[in-house]
Amino acid sequence: MTNDAPVFAPAMSPKEGAEAATALFREIFEAEPDGVWYAPGRVNIIGEHTDYNGGLALPIALPHRAHLALRRRDDRVVRLVSPQTREEVDVMNLDTIGPKGTPGEVAHWAAYIAGVAWALERDGFEDLPGFDAALVSCVPLGGGLSSSAALECSAAVAIDEVAGLGLAGTPEEPNDAGRARLVTNCVRTENEMAGAPTGGMDQSASLRCREGHALELDCRDGSVAHVPFDLAAEDLALLVIDTKAKHSLDDGQYGARRAACERAAEILGVELLADIAIEDLPGALERLAGSADPEEAEELVKRTRHVVTEIDRTRKLVELLQDGRPLRGEKLAEAGRLMDASHESLRVDYECTCPELDVAVEAARAAGAHGARMTGGGFGGSAIALVDADAVHAVALAVARAYEREGFNPPAFLDAVPAAPAGRLA
Repeated sequence: MTNDAPVFAPAMSPKEGAEAATALFREIFEAEPDGVWYAPGRVNIIGEHTDYNGGLALPIALPHRAHLALRRRDDRVVRLVSPQTREEVDVMNLDTIGPKGTPGEVAHWAAYIAGVAWALERDGFEDLPGFDAALVSCVPLGGGLSSSAALECSAAVAIDEVAGLGLAGTPEEPNDAGRARLVTNCVRTENEMAGAPTGGMDQSASLRCREGHALELDCRDGSVAHVPFDLAAEDLALLVIDTKAKHSLDDGQYGARRAACERAAEILGVELLADIAIEDLPGALERLAGSADPEEAEELVKRTRHVVTEIDRTRKLVELLQDGRPLRGEKLAEAGRLMDASHESLRVDYECTCPELDVAVEAARAAGAHGARMTGGGFGGSAIALVDADAVHAVALAVARAYEREGFNPPAFLDAVPAAPAGRLA
């Protein structure tokens, strides 16, 4: 990378994605697929670590997608291939696969695809057919942009169609109740087959978002509302900064945060931390502070404070975006302040940022971003910056130069345009 050329990760066009997945399928399986299905990655505008606490999140679907060319089989065999695994096709049987830690455990990325069929069968869709599938994805891996959920959701809409389950509808006319059921099965895949204790925000974004909108997701009951988020019309852009820092949600850090939230809810006598109203937060924190040994109490106070204030910030940003006024002036400044406060809460109270994320956020703000924050589970991954459309390159360059000064690996960038949900491409 040179100082005047920050690296942007392009999205494949629908045509490019369909052609690439089909070509790989033909090469490996020497047959034609029944079709090509896709599912997008996502970025979350605000509402981090609120999903498994029953709160609000506000993601958008990305134009960066996983593309799955798939053909139904007449037996129970599943064969999977990607450009990285073309030399050794993953072969398994739906009768013998099982969750992580069992004899039927499925390795690596195959768990996210074959695991969806496993989950659907346990949801009452018995004796699903096997399938051959070729995956081509342009969702950056390890960037905190839900590359795993994109795999699960592409498999979900493909299996739904070839097995005649009738859940998904189309991206143009989605069956939202059916898609919510697919979300549940994709989450079970992630939790049990892959062993990552995530909530359902990623899969909801991939399956239930709408082009040109953010998705207000109530993670307690799964209800959604579509919030206008046409940044281009306001001469704004959302810059995604892939820090290239190692990102993993199954290394214990994510699970520890979730366990702390569950412990805090138990002490406070509520089902989920979303049950704590913002006006009741001081009293709740006081109870937690005196509930355990000082070290544990401090952790529970910090985790709870982040979750409750983050839900409140998300609600405020949704109200701001829905008020009908252009996103400029004081309204734009307030949106930026909410994003900035979210990152600070994640840094201090949830302790899930890292030096690469913090430097990216600080450099973006210094270069003129209206607001910036980490997005996703944290501990690496990506940050986002709300910027003027004509300042995208300048902000990206400022972040890249800050990384050079810190001796970090060069970051990558992408444009986050609110895109369509999972569905059939070809």
